[in-house]
Amino acid sequence: MSKSAAARAGAVQTIAGEVREYCIAHANPDLVRKYAKFFREGYDAYGIDHKDPEWERHRKDWAARLRAAGPAAYLDAGDILTRTGKYEEASVAILCAAAMRDRYTPAAFTRIGKWFEGGIRNWGHSDAICSLVLGPFLTDGVVDLDAIGAWRTSEFKYKRRAVPVAMLPLLDQRSDYGALFAIIEPLMTDPERVVHQGVGWLLREAWKRQPKPTEAFMLKHRDTAARLIFQYATEKMTPAAKLRFRRSRRP
Repeated sequence: MSKSAAARAGAVQTIAGEVREYCIAHANPDLVRKYAKFFREGYDAYGIDHKDPEWERHRKDWAARLRAAGPAAYLDAGDILTRTGKYEEASVAILCAAAMRDRYTPAAFTRIGKWFEGGIRNWGHSDAICSLVLGPFLTDGVVDLDAIGAWRTSEFKYKRRAVPVAMLPLLDQRSDYGALFAIIEPLMTDPERVVHQGVGWLLREAWKRQPKPTEAFMLKHRDTAARLIFQYATEKMTPAAKLRFRRSRRP
C-alpha cells in the first residue's frame, strides 16, 4: 500500500471511529422509542438529535476531512458506516456523499449502490440517498437511465425502490416521460410493498405535471399492477377520476 493510500485509510478509520464514539456518547433511548414507530422493519439507532448544532458541526467537519483525505475517501467511509446497521452511522455516510457532488463518477454510483446490500435497509435512508445523492447523479448526467434501471432486478427491495424514487428530479428536467415509464414498467408487478410505494410516488408526481401520458401508462397496467401503486398514484385525483383505474371486472 502506498503512503497516500495508507494515509487515506488511516483518516477514514479515524473518522468512522469518531462517528461511532460521538453516537455512543450522545445516545438517547427516548429518541429511539419516539421514532421507532415509523419503521416497520426495525429501527437500530443510537437516538441522536439531528437538529443539535453540535451534531451538525461534527458532521461538517467529518465531511471536510474526508474531502481532504482523497477523492474516494467518502466512499471508503460509507462502506464502513453503512455496514453496521446503525441508523445514524449510515446517515453520516449519506450526508457526506451528498457533500461530494463534484466528485461523482459512474464508478462511484456503482459503489454507492452496494450500500443497499449492507446498510441501506429502511425507507428513511433509501429516500434520503435518492434525493441527496442518486438523483444528482442522474440530473447531472454522470450516469444514464440504464445505470439505475439495472437495479430493477436487485435482490434487495430498497435498491429496487430507489429506481423510481431516484428518478423523481428528472420529472422537471424532461418533457418526454416515455423513457422513465419504460424503466419502471417491470416494477409494476414487483412483490414488495416498499417498491409499490416508490413507483406510486413517481407516477403521482408525473401525473401532476403531465396527466395524459401518465394516465395512459397507468391504464395499460390497471389490471395487472399492484393496487397500492394506484392508491399512491391517484392520491391527488378526484373520486370520479380514481374510478377509471379500478381493475376491470372479469367473468
